[in-house]
Amino acid sequence: MDVEETKCSFKYGKPPWIFKGRALYQLHLVKAATIRACIPKEFRLVEAFGYTLGGFFLANYDDSPAGVFDELVVIAGLIWSPPTSCAWAAKVLVNSKEACDHGRKEVGLPSQVARFSKRITAVSRKPKTKQSEFLNLIGMEGGFSDPGEQVNVQVTEIMGQASKDTCNVNLTTFVPALDINKWMGPAIKMSLPSFSGRTEYYPDLLKYSCQIDCRVRVVHPAKVSGPSPVPSNENENKQCSEIHSCNTQNQATKEFMDNEQNLTRAVMLSKPILALEFSSMKMQVEAPVVVSNYFKNSLATS
Repeated sequence: MDVEETKCSFKYGKPPWIFKGRALYQLHLVKAATIRACIPKEFRLVEAFGYTLGGFFLANYDDSPAGVFDELVVIAGLIWSPPTSCAWAAKVLVNSKEACDHGRKEVGLPSQVARFSKRITAVSRKPKTKQSEFLNLIGMEGGFSDPGEQVNVQVTEIMGQASKDTCNVNLTTFVPALDINKWMGPAIKMSLPSFSGRTEYYPDLLKYSCQIDCRVRVVHPAKVSGPSPVPSNENENKQCSEIHSCNTQNQATKEFMDNEQNLTRAVMLSKPILALEFSSMKMQVEAPVVVSNYFKNSLATS
């Protein structure tokens, strides 16, 4: 695989870019047929029994090159990249114009400005369940039964000068009360490799990685609600595929946007299988590289 470094954002400074805060990383089983049309046709989707692994990454950064901001990354699924796999983001929503511009022009992400409205309510102790009792045995039960706070986050995508709301997703997750005596989970280091690009702002195919240092623990999956996705027909799937192609600069029509929103909702409303809370998180994003001869090399190794 041949790669070459991309340019860096002046405002963001030189890479690697450092983000600090906390996040919820939730994995979902997503129907492969639902999202295949919105992934470049040259890619081979990682799937089993008709499903791929998607989900979302909801983060609150209190320190970053763009300052304090929120981010919701909707992960459509996994793409095979021997000897491992990489995530493909269907949508990235942020409440920072600077972060949006950087994501679009430097990292090749399908970024869009959005509003993040948060409501916090107190929650009393939950009754014990077999699942929480098992997690208590391994020291990871706190997120299920301790009294704490319920956070409702409404994410509203903003489109165009009219600030038209096109995507509303409500996330309700249980956050335990802060307690320095509570075990916050083990300290881990992990790498999240991803593909990006093939957008109207960055037509090249890119690959980048996020190196994360954090404390991690299993928490109760967030409840996601929102408008149900409208089933897409064959013509809509063709349009969705064109959104992630190299020739989309003049094709951002209302029909394309509607179909893109349906994809986002389909992923967010799919079945969750695991939710992880990242606290004391430090995320280092490396400079993306342009990937050339990827498909030729991929075919040679498959």
